[in-house]
Amino acid sequence: MAHDTGTRIDSYELPVLGLRDLVPERSLRDLDRLVIENPKDGSLLLLVPAGKFLAGGPGSDEGGGAPFAVELPGYYLGIHPVTNGQYMRFMKATGHRKPDNSFYETKSTHPVVCVSWEDAQAYCQWAGLKLPSELEWEKGSRGVDGREYPWGKEWDEKKCRNDKNKGSETTASVWSYPEGCSPWGHYQMSGNVWEWCGDAYESGAYGRYKARDLTMPKLSSGASRVLRGGSWRRDDRDRFRCACRLDLDPDLRRDHRGFRVARTLTT
Repeated sequence: MAHDTGTRIDSYELPVLGLRDLVPERSLRDLDRLVIENPKDGSLLLLVPAGKFLAGGPGSDEGGGAPFAVELPGYYLGIHPVTNGQYMRFMKATGHRKPDNSFYETKSTHPVVCVSWEDAQAYCQWAGLKLPSELEWEKGSRGVDGREYPWGKEWDEKKCRNDKNKGSETTASVWSYPEGCSPWGHYQMSGNVWEWCGDAYESGAYGRYKARDLTMPKLSSGASRVLRGGSWRRDDRDRFRCACRLDLDPDLRRDHRGFRVARTLTT
């Protein structure tokens, strides 16, 4: 598995997988478990270590101001969105319904799309994993320093799949755009597909998180669910920010929405 050794952001070097510069000393023991493979579905997951990061942003549902500190325990997050190939393995094993499109069998390394939040949950239950919370998703996307995009402060349409660079295509392979990786090394935290998170959408959730109450919104049948990351259908840079939040009916299946998996860090 190849990765860039680093990328320049403004005036300093930030290694894509240079976690020793970002991880508190007490968490260095976790570096031996930097990457794990989930045997059930073949997912590769990267460690996001315990500690504080800067969350939120200026939007009315993002906290309404400068990023603020949030502390999370360590966890693993899928290195890329779940692919069509992985989803076909799930369907074969369980008999679960197909994605609502005609191309999933021919694009095995592209992210699975046209799946609902319920479909994503069913996949995670089968794989022994979970959908990330949106705070977990956000830390995985932006690292610890409150950057706007996974690669740094400034928008760069060349670093993620979007409407300006897709040509006549739609999604891209999950290994595309390595220059747009997050500080931890996760691919496509911006662009390609919007990603379902485990949370119900609540417009005021980030105001509560800002006040250090990390209670997740209560899930209820039919309540909107959170999506993060932007997609190939858009070129509005605001939608690709790490702090941008989107909500959608959990039953809807769209061709620019998928998901990635996460796992709690066990000791």
